[in-house]
Amino acid sequence: MAKNKFTEEIRWKDRKHWAWFPFSFTVYKLTTDRLYVQTGFLNTHYDETLLYRIVDICLSRTLAQKVFGTGTITLSLKADTQGSIVLKNIKNPMEVNRMLSLAIEESRNQRGVVGREFYTNDPVAHDGEEAPAPEEAPAEGYDFDGDQH
Repeated sequence: MAKNKFTEEIRWKDRKHWAWFPFSFTVYKLTTDRLYVQTGFLNTHYDETLLYRIVDICLSRTLAQKVFGTGTITLSLKADTQGSIVLKNIKNPMEVNRMLSLAIEESRNQRGVVGREFYTNDPVAHDGEEAPAPEEAPAEGYDFDGDQH
């Protein structure tokens, strides 16, 4: 496996394809902990997503994509800035889908991330740190307006 200058292992790299040909200025890279998407030629945009923040993977293939051996993978995120990432027209989409799924699980396990990080509003919990204990429920007979029964 190739290593980039930040010493992250690059597990997969591809470009957006047109038919069989990777004639595109969109590049996708998967490392052990992140997914990078680079788009554009004159104005280049770089997106970096931590793998453990991906909550769902969807693979779709049109008839043309089946003919040309490509597919589109949509990744749903637990992030405030963007809700999904679309990897368009990538080759070997079934293999890439499986590779992403395994890498996401590995990233979550390494960080100790479990389901509660995706459903809490606590900003600390998403980094794999222990989330604070929830407040105890009020005792029976307690009225939320402050009156005891």
